[in-house]
Amino acid sequence: DDLIQETFLKVCANRCRILREFHAQTPDAIFGLLKTVAFSVAQDHFRISLAAKRGAGKLDSAFDLYADSALAGREGLPESERGVLLREIDEQLSVASEPATRERDRRIFWLHYRHGMTARAIAAITAIGLGPKGVESVLQRLTNHVRLRLAPSNPKGSTGNSSPTSL
Repeated sequence: DDLIQETFLKVCANRCRILREFHAQTPDAIFGLLKTVAFSVAQDHFRISLAAKRGAGKLDSAFDLYADSALAGREGLPESERGVLLREIDEQLSVASEPATRERDRRIFWLHYRHGMTARAIAAITAIGLGPKGVESVLQRLTNHVRLRLAPSNPKGSTGNSSPTSL
C-alpha cells in the first residue's frame, strides 16, 4: 500500500508534470508509464532498505565526529591536535592494506575524507582502477581499521577523561 501511495505521489509531483509532459504513442502507453514509475519507486524502496541493513543512517560515534572534524578542517579543533590526528591516521593507513594496493587505498581514503569526493567520483578517476562498489569497500575497510586502532578504549568516557586527546 505504501509503494502504491508513493507511486501516485510521484506521478502527481510538480503539478502532475510527468503526465503533462507525457506524449502517448499508443492508447495503452499510459500503462507503460505507470509501470515504469512504479518500478522506479519499488527499486528505490528496496535500495533504501538494503542500505539501512548495511548501516546507512547509523549514528556516528564520538570518535567519528571528532575525526570528521579533524579531517575536514572544521573550526574548533586546535591545529596542533588536528596535525597529530592526521599523522596517526596516515600511519594506520600505511599498514592497513597490502603493499601492492597501499598507495592507491591511502589516496582513496584521503580523496574521500579530506576532499569530500564521493565513491562514484573517485571511481571515475581511471588511475584508481575500481568501480564505485570497490571504492566503497576500500573506504569501509580503511575506516574500520582506523577506527579500531585510534578510537578511545572507553568511548563513553566513564573514566572522566573524555577529551579527544585521549586518542
